[in-house]
Amino acid sequence: MPRLDQLLASLGYGSRREVSDWIRDGRVAVGGAPVRDASRRADAAAVRIDGDALDHPGGLLLLLNKPAGIVCSHDPAEGPSVYGLLPPRWMRRNPPLVSVGRLDKETTGLLLITDQTRLVHRLTSPKHKVPKVYRAVLARDPPAGTEEVFAAGRCLLPGETAPCAPAALTRVSERVAELTLVEGRYHQVRRMFAAQGCEVLELERVAFGPLKIAGVPRGSWKELPINSLDGF
Repeated sequence: MPRLDQLLASLGYGSRREVSDWIRDGRVAVGGAPVRDASRRADAAAVRIDGDALDHPGGLLLLLNKPAGIVCSHDPAEGPSVYGLLPPRWMRRNPPLVSVGRLDKETTGLLLITDQTRLVHRLTSPKHKVPKVYRAVLARDPPAGTEEVFAAGRCLLPGETAPCAPAALTRVSERVAELTLVEGRYHQVRRMFAAQGCEVLELERVAFGPLKIAGVPRGSWKELPINSLDGF
């Protein structure tokens, strides 16, 4: 079990010095009894601050509907970030919150954010081939035969020597298509359509593995159980 000061600092409540002051002031209780020793070890489920249970001591997994115009970066120099949509305390957690892969600035839709490092590695590892579905609004319909080129793994992107892995293209309506990928190359969807002579005007990720964006408003998120993607 962790020390109280380490536990509270890791959950973003403040620096170890700040939370140690709270403990000495009697604001922290374990099992209903105030504790004034910052080195006391305790189960997170038994800890209360000012009578309130700890904020997600078991970790966070969020499904966020990313708006256009913001980045998936912690670097303020890159502009407004998806992390600015979340409670400030969560930004002080350790391990930190990170996105599972990235969406470029103008791409919208499903973005997973978590502090579970192993989950990030598993979902982004090429060997796991987690499917991701993107809906694209195109400047023109893809030419005949595009489905076969993508499905056969014959789409070669400019400047690359290895073709993209097989991908499934579904025509939704005029100039709207969905593309299911198991890779995550740089700007891959836009580049795959460009290789077929189609400019992508709008792009949204609508599914990630078994998870779908439907029902989550743009700019909002919902919390998921940490084990939501177990076995996937």
